Amino acid sequence: MSTETETPARRRLIVLVPLLVFLGLAGLFLAQLLSGRDVSEVPSALIGLPAPQTNLPALEGTNLPGLDSKQFAGKVTLVNVFASWCAPCRDEHPVLLALSQDRRFVMAALNYKDQPENARRFLGDLGNPFQAIGVDQAGRTAIDWGVYGVPETFVIGKDGKIAYKHVGPLTPDSAQTLLLPEIEKALTAPG
Repeated sequence: MSTETETPARRRLIVLVPLLVFLGLAGLFLAQLLSGRDVSEVPSALIGLPAPQTNLPALEGTNLPGLDSKQFAGKVTLVNVFASWCAPCRDEHPVLLALSQDRRFVMAALNYKDQPENARRFLGDLGNPFQAIGVDQAGRTAIDWGVYGVPETFVIGKDGKIAYKHVGPLTPDSAQTLLLPEIEKALTAPG
């Protein structure tokens, strides 16, 4: 007799547990969605830490040096991760060209998993805002930098530490409201 009363209660429990788990997860997702937080903003564990040791060869066919983390000492440097095959990189390129007019900081690039001739053609067609370009053919250096995907842009302070990371393509608005204030902070910080 007691097994008969346990069976309906057990059945209800078997039905209710997955339903409660589903409702709990749905509540978490809804809370995240309604929080107003920008889910595209990915925090970087490297903020405030020295930029990873980097010594990448130069992009063949250019007269520019490669990317060497020793170049960061004493200057504010913007490091942009790009590739010729990346459509958002093409979209953000006019913003990078506009930023390159400001000579208070250095603009460098990490060319990610790209063919040299394609990268040269990309820069030849759109213009070259960079003063140094390092080629990361295998993508190993990008892993050291914590790159999630291209494009990404880093602000390196005069102390050689990563001050800011922007994930995704820069737009005129994000450059004005997010990136430039971080560059200003890095320029006024002690070296």
